[in-house]
Amino acid sequence: MLEVLRRITQEVTGARTLEAALATMVRRIRKAMEADVCSFYLFDEEIEQLVLMETIGLRTQAVGHVALPVGEGLVGLVASREEPLNLEDAQAHPQFRYFESTGEERYSSFLGVPIIHQRRMLGVLVVQQAEKRRYGEEDEAFLVTMAAQLAGVLAHALATGNLTRPSLAGQVQFKGVAGAPGMSIGEAVVIAPPADLDSVPDLIPTDVEYEIARLKEAIGRAREELRAAAERLANRVSAQELALFEVYQQMLSEAALSQEVEKRIREGQWAPGALADVVKRHVQYLERVDDDYLRERAADVRDLGRRVLAHLQEETPQTPEVFPDSTILVGDELSVAMLGEVPREKLAGLVSVRGSSTSHVAIIARAMGIPTVLGMVDLPLPRLSGARVILDGHRGRLFVRPGEELLTHYQGLIAEEQALTEVLEHEQDLPSRTPDGHDMPLMVNTGLVVDAVAQLKRRISGVGLYRTEVPFMVTERFPGEQEQTRLYRDQLESFAPLPVVMRTLDIGGDKDLPYFPIEEANPFLGWRGIRVTLDHPEVLMVQLRAMLRASQGLDNLQVLLPMVTNVDEVDDALKLLDRAIVELGEEGVSVPRPKVGVMIEVPATLYQLDALARRADFFSVGSNDLTQYLLAVDRNNPRVAELYDACHPAVLSAMASLAREAKRLDRPISVCGELAGDPAGALLLMGMGFDALSMNAPSLPRVRAAIRRVPLEGARDLVEETLRLDTPGEVRHHLAERLGGWELGHLLPPRD
Repeated sequence: MLEVLRRITQEVTGARTLEAALATMVRRIRKAMEADVCSFYLFDEEIEQLVLMETIGLRTQAVGHVALPVGEGLVGLVASREEPLNLEDAQAHPQFRYFESTGEERYSSFLGVPIIHQRRMLGVLVVQQAEKRRYGEEDEAFLVTMAAQLAGVLAHALATGNLTRPSLAGQVQFKGVAGAPGMSIGEAVVIAPPADLDSVPDLIPTDVEYEIARLKEAIGRAREELRAAAERLANRVSAQELALFEVYQQMLSEAALSQEVEKRIREGQWAPGALADVVKRHVQYLERVDDDYLRERAADVRDLGRRVLAHLQEETPQTPEVFPDSTILVGDELSVAMLGEVPREKLAGLVSVRGSSTSHVAIIARAMGIPTVLGMVDLPLPRLSGARVILDGHRGRLFVRPGEELLTHYQGLIAEEQALTEVLEHEQDLPSRTPDGHDMPLMVNTGLVVDAVAQLKRRISGVGLYRTEVPFMVTERFPGEQEQTRLYRDQLESFAPLPVVMRTLDIGGDKDLPYFPIEEANPFLGWRGIRVTLDHPEVLMVQLRAMLRASQGLDNLQVLLPMVTNVDEVDDALKLLDRAIVELGEEGVSVPRPKVGVMIEVPATLYQLDALARRADFFSVGSNDLTQYLLAVDRNNPRVAELYDACHPAVLSAMASLAREAKRLDRPISVCGELAGDPAGALLLMGMGFDALSMNAPSLPRVRAAIRRVPLEGARDLVEETLRLDTPGEVRHHLAERLGGWELGHLLPPRD
């Protein structure tokens, strides 16, 4: 039976269309189970009925016409119970319903199983037989397995529009991963890659030198194209973000791509073929690595290869000459260079089939304030061009051909968001103080996005998290001590005398370096954070020396150790720090020992706070990773992303406990994570007793507004009420109600 199942699965997945796959499936299942009938019923959400979509054994004229509500008839019973139904005499069952058009009165036995994908009931698979027969356990298990195999294929086909439902309306919704917040309404512009690396034929060059010359010319044109795109973005993003274009230029340099392709040409391949071979080899290597950041580098390599190939083939990238006023740029794989091709005033949103929140496009989009949704795997690209769409970057949703009601709803939300931004801007220079006089220090997270320091400095109490890994990510090698010193000095000087908390190199998990790959089956539970840098003290020592050098005369540096699991790790890091101070002193650079903190992001640290407090000067809670580890949820995985919720009762209980313990131990404790940047979350954290909140700069206005309107006692009451609730849904509902009572509901982003 296992071999039969394998063969059917292969045939179904290999079919050209879903209709062909369904026809193949019912035919093969009927034969494998020696049944008289095999039928597939699709649940049509528009009419909330199960529609006969494919059959072999029943009358074909019934297909598309027989429909019954969930709970009605035997098929409806299977759907409502969401479990198999195995009957020897179907007609004797009280819920049997006869449809004359099907001719099923001839059949006695009935076995039906539901088709379910990620808790969503999609349809029912049925086999029937004329003679009275109770199907055996093996038969039932076989059909259940077939339904499970079909579920993923069916869900994809429904989402992409490859299966037409009888009542399919114009409006369609697609789900992805939120890349950058915000909402927009506009016209979808599908952008195709400049050239196809997979369709280049192998040809032997007749003139090797000519092939090399035209390769260099094509690379030169691609570099010029990137330079022009960088210029168009120059006034919209910071210098560090523009450094990404330097990375691309380096990848196209003589020592990199050109040299390797030239070698392949001399070995007997023409320029387009040599380029395609080299690019695909690099891409395949990078895509095999189980790491988000390196996979995004594969996208960069592929985009650059396509651009050079387009020039080799004497084509120009397929981008529209004129863009609509509200362009929602849609593509299989958007690159930073593509982003630079659209006039900023016309770019309203970004949607990509591939990519994650760590991609370069997501980073740039957040810096530019462009709503973005990535990882939208079910998107039917050819059918979207020119369609009116709504993009919701808060929830990771795209609505295609929206109805008037939904349009009106989102137009209102967008207008409210714009009005709110204008109102909140007027109070950003006011203190973050509650009505009853409690000061709640707000700090900012920095890294790749170098915010407008002069404007920010008046509005914050310091930098709660400076991500030092960013300079490492945008170069092709480990930056040297002098290079790091310059970067860190810029940060420390810009914000002085405010404190700047610099986290030591935190790579691994969802952050990796192209020149230092970490190949692991489970990177989030692997070699990352302090584990990496302690194993490579030569890297950590250079970084610590650079931080200390940069702090000379400023006295506002604080050092933060990430991904701490054991007390020994803190001891070892402190020894290296002390050694760095001694070494610098011997070189004539006298610096005091900065305050050192520990990141609380691994659940093990919750139970070692006393020992950690004897070694650390402060604690900083990384609420994103702590939530991920407490709930065992990878938030970048679309299948389980909805389970990731920092307002889960277990997470809130842990946070409240941390605040109490830190107070007992007399150690300052802050939160740097998305929970701190959520107005409702910020009120909870303030009520719990956290000493400071650190967030991305765009979150500051809403959080400040919430704090200025809610007394500390009110926040404490909110914590007490919330900790009594059992589910994340109850918590979110209660927070929305309470903020509504304080007339702060408009500060919360829209939710499902």
